Amino acid sequence: MLAYQTAVSELYQLGHELHKLASSKFDLKHMRVLCEALGSPQTRFPSVLIAGTNGKGSTAATLDSILRSAGYKTGLYTSPHLVRINERVRVAGESISNKDFAAIYDCVHKLAAGLVADGRLPWHPSFFETMTALAFEYFAREQVQIAVVEVGMGGRLDATNILEPLVSVITDIDFDHQKFLGNTLGEIAGEKAGIMRRGGPVVTLPQHPEVNARLGQAVVETGAVPVNAARYVAAVSPRASELVQQERGRTQFAMSVIGEEVEIETPLAGRHQLRNLALAIATAEELTKRNFAISPRQIAEGIRHTCWPGRFQVLEATAGGSRPEIVIDVAHNPAGAWALRAGLSERFEGRKFVLVFGAMRDKAVREMGRILFPLAEKVVLCKPAGNPRAASTAELAEATADSGTPLLQAPDVAGAVQQAFAEARALDGDIVVVITGSIYVVGEAMQALELDAARPGL
Repeated sequence: MLAYQTAVSELYQLGHELHKLASSKFDLKHMRVLCEALGSPQTRFPSVLIAGTNGKGSTAATLDSILRSAGYKTGLYTSPHLVRINERVRVAGESISNKDFAAIYDCVHKLAAGLVADGRLPWHPSFFETMTALAFEYFAREQVQIAVVEVGMGGRLDATNILEPLVSVITDIDFDHQKFLGNTLGEIAGEKAGIMRRGGPVVTLPQHPEVNARLGQAVVETGAVPVNAARYVAAVSPRASELVQQERGRTQFAMSVIGEEVEIETPLAGRHQLRNLALAIATAEELTKRNFAISPRQIAEGIRHTCWPGRFQVLEATAGGSRPEIVIDVAHNPAGAWALRAGLSERFEGRKFVLVFGAMRDKAVREMGRILFPLAEKVVLCKPAGNPRAASTAELAEATADSGTPLLQAPDVAGAVQQAFAEARALDGDIVVVITGSIYVVGEAMQALELDAARPGL
């Protein structure tokens, strides 16, 4: 049997999806050929497909938790991962085992190699195509009752889009991956709208007018049934001042869900998460119309138990001051940076910050720096290890030099975290260390801090 580490190593050698898109025309027919050779596992379970720029993962994790609270055996497919690649593929809340990962990868890889040899595929499927096929095969073998699937990038041509979802969900859309998705919000929204299905519900929220217009046009073109989740945002907006911040940043409020008043308590901090929460609730309600038994109280229970680390995750300071209070948040584009800034200002008003920051070279680094760096006393720049897309600390410093904040450079993420701790101790006042930027930076920081990426606690 193929060893797990060998499987992971071979998978990474297949190359990043962005590189494939840059070098060849992406075609869903190739993904369909691969999955047909596997026996079309994507047809053996019902699914929900979630696209968008920000909030996909939070919405998916919340919906998965709701469905599990209702007693369903779920599959959850998300990307990228924080620490271990297994995190991307979960059944009943548990990551795929090393043994199953290696066995299914070996099966997919051998089938793919045979398809290339037979001329049925022009080349070996990419990293993401292979991972997606692996996930679908695992879900089918495990006989999940429903899978919650996050689109990798875009939607129309994403490997996940060979699914025929019961419900499509589109989260907030903003600028990201313009080289591949388009240079306007309308163009980007058009790519995301590719997950709509004729006669199928698509759950959305009102957002930028250009996005609304393009999504509305897509609804007309595809014959999808629009579902506005705004009622679940509006339910808390008039009482925004009454939101109760509990210990560890949990937000609690009363809400009417499917006609019943329930107490909602979410561990996902930040007002932007209320939008993701609304999308998950509205999707759960749509599933009740498709013979899924989900009660309002099970929705509330699932929300309460949602686990999605690395998203405004707050770690309290340790006794004796060896480690300051920490916020870990994946803010990999300007919209995410604005959401982080709002969350920091709301939760830590009057406090001082030291930032640890790293990003991919193809991201809007200058704009993110202009949004976040003015909040900080100092910023420690770093580069995640072994990622060819990652910007060097010199590139980061050049792009963000106009922020006006002192910039320090560390040799790696672990070193940046320790340097930030030292800077925090040297500054007067109650300093909060914020670790943000690329998910790869957050993942390496979590490893350095010995945090479990599968659970939000220490």
